[in-house]
Amino acid sequence: MLRVALFVAFLVVPVLEIWALIQVGQVIGGWQTVGLLILDSLIGAWLVRREGRRAWRALSQAMQSGRMPDRELADGALVVAGGTLLLTPGFLTDVFGFALILPFTRPFARRALSWFLGRRVRAMAARSPYGAMFGAQGPGGPGAPASSRVVPGQVVEDEPEPPRTGGALRP
Repeated sequence: MLRVALFVAFLVVPVLEIWALIQVGQVIGGWQTVGLLILDSLIGAWLVRREGRRAWRALSQAMQSGRMPDRELADGALVVAGGTLLLTPGFLTDVFGFALILPFTRPFARRALSWFLGRRVRAMAARSPYGAMFGAQGPGGPGAPASSRVVPGQVVEDEPEPPRTGGALRP
């Protein structure tokens, strides 16, 4: 699966980007296409800076209030990913980059990221020999142990320590 994703990322995406640049260049002209790419980059850099500051401020407030900053961390990661996509030249990656950065489209991206990561964690837990301890579904169905190995054991209680008296330290 990783090989397919890398193949798509490093071969198919650049080919699609070049095709899109040629199509836009044929419609509006070469210099106008370059100007549009530069304008796109400037707007993207401004947005990344603004939304990155907002995400950092929200993260700081969540940490100061003592609550888990899960939403804020996801927003920060999406802004970084969107900024990375905006750094690559091309219109298709810029569309996805703006979708990750803009405040009104980021909740959709956050839900998609949460769904994807939740699926991956459940799949990894199901393959783990300890998955049944956390309610993951193993090969035997929900609640069944992910592994059929049983380790017999016995509980042994130690003798309680005598209470320490005095100020002398024992070796």
